[in-house]
Parts: sequence; structure tokens; C-alpha cells
Amino acid sequence: MLVFPELNRGKCKTYLIACERTRKAAIIDPVKDNVSRYLAYLAYQQLKLDVVVDTHTHADHPTGSFLLRDLTDARLVMHRRAPVPAVTEHVEHGDVITAGDVQLRVLYTPGHTPDSISLCAGDRVYTGDVLLIGGTGRADFAGGDSGQQYDSIVLKLFALPDATLMFPAHDYRGNTSSTIGHEKRHNPRIAGRTRAQYTELMASLNFPLPDKIQEVLQPNQTAIDDDKAKFPDLAQLNRVRQLTADEVNALLAKKEPLLLLDVREPNEYSGELGHIRGSTLVPLRELAGRATELEDHKNRTVVAICRSGVRSTTAAAILEGLGFERVYNLKYGMVEWNDRRLPVER
Repeated sequence: MLVFPELNRGKCKTYLIACERTRKAAIIDPVKDNVSRYLAYLAYQQLKLDVVVDTHTHADHPTGSFLLRDLTDARLVMHRRAPVPAVTEHVEHGDVITAGDVQLRVLYTPGHTPDSISLCAGDRVYTGDVLLIGGTGRADFAGGDSGQQYDSIVLKLFALPDATLMFPAHDYRGNTSSTIGHEKRHNPRIAGRTRAQYTELMASLNFPLPDKIQEVLQPNQTAIDDDKAKFPDLAQLNRVRQLTADEVNALLAKKEPLLLLDVREPNEYSGELGHIRGSTLVPLRELAGRATELEDHKNRTVVAICRSGVRSTTAAAILEGLGFERVYNLKYGMVEWNDRRLPVER
């Protein structure tokens, strides 16, 4: 395995590893503004980009994954709960991502976001934003959960050998790496704390929101990169009412007059997760322009649906802004619907 210096030299960290025999490479957490730099470096090192991995849906910078996938035909890999439709390969805990002879073992480490993963490769682990050097990632928005984060760090990352080198997706203090053993003993955010103490600490912190969060987070969640697209703000998103898969299924069993509005892409609608019988497909990128088609349903209950409940929350907020009063979101989307083994069509 060939390991290269971190590529950004800034607070956002992008890592490159490659197979010496095949010259196939993997890039982890690329930043859109630096895509030209990555392509030049790959060419200089005579490497072929085989796989791009985002360890989670980023909120502070536009991901470079979509552009790299399109320019190089590399696979884009994220966790199964990642909301974005642009992913070509979904993974779960224990899966292995390959680039030639290089193997990246996936640890599902939610808490910073529901789709957070860490990647083990040889003597090192890339921890995304769930565990930072001398800190931990925030867990107060975008589906974060500090209790899940504690479990991910203590039960999964701290279970790795102490000598394991640790490389996070962000660092704000000029650090480049640490070890699992050092963080286990000295990380002031989590070392020696119980789960309850950690969640209490995280709840007491008053983090400012990332700059331009709406211009970054929702395009990263939707793969809609359109300057004219107006996304709902966080307050509007937080007002969206949520229904669990079991609650929606119960409404269907009562034959409630629902509009099931699936806002995924057509290939997703007929893909591996399938769709709920009777649902109407209007991709999110088309919703604002096609809202007049839904006027007859303004007085009905509308349930917005997507892969993991993120794009559909955006759709529900858009509809509420257009005067739809009984709009709900299918919490955790078709991933949860399938996990509950509820009926689907393909």
C-alpha cells in the first residue's frame, strides 16, 4: 500500500492511498475546490483513481466526490444511510472497499451524522469527523446523536490496537495524526467519561453553525448543484413533522387517503430499495417546477419519501412553503422501510 501526504494542507483533510502493483488509488473525503490539484497529483504519481469515499455527508465544504466520479469514472462509495443519489456503491459495517490490492475495512461509526464511517487500512484508521485529534465531531445537527457517537468511539474505534495511526477528516490546530492509544488516554472530550457524562458535555457546548451551511449541506445531500435552487433553511427543515415506517404503514392499512410522494431519482425508484405501492415519483430536482401538478392534493395528507429521509425532509419543507398543510416525512426513508421488512415494489 502506497500512502501519500495529506492533500489539502488545511483544516479539511483529504487522503490518498494506492496499490503499488496496479497503481489503482483511493481518495478519501475530497474537497470540490481542490479537484484540479488531486487530478494533477494523480497524474504526477502515475495513478488511476479507482474509488472515491466520503466518510460522511459534509456540512462545511462542497464535496469533490461527485466531480471526481464524473471526470474519472471512479466508484463513489458511502454508507448505506448516505442520502445522496450520486453514490455508486453503498457499504455497511464490516464491508471491504478495494483499490487493487489495497483493502479499506469499513467501521460504521454514526454519531456525527447517521451515515458516518471510519476506514481501517493496514496500520491506520481514517475516522472522518466522529473522532478528531484531541476532540470529537459535533453531534447537534444533520441527524447527529452524541450517544451513538460515544458508542462508535469507545466500542469500535477504541477497540483497535493502541498503536493504530489515526487520521481525521478535519483538524483545526495544525495536527496531522495521532494514535488510538493516545486519544483513548488523553482526548479531553471523551477520555475517562461515561456515556451519560459525554452526552451531557456535548449538550452543553454551543457550537456556531458552519459558514454557508445551506449552500453546502443540502447540495452535498442531494447532488443538486444549481445556483438557482433555493433550499429551505434549517428552521424550516426542523419544523417538518416525521412519521416512522410503522406509522406510515399503519396509515396505509387504514386506507387513509394519502399522497405518497417519492422524491428520489427514477433509477432509485425502481432500484434495490424499491418503492411503496401507489407512490408518485417526482424527483426533488423537479419538485418546485412541478408543484402545480400536486395542487389537487393540498388538502390531503402528503408523506414525502426518499432513500434515508433527508431529501424528503427538504421536499416536505418546500411543500409546506407552498401552502401544503398536512405534510409529513418518512423518517429514515426507504432504508428503514426495507429494514422493517415492509412491502415494496420494483
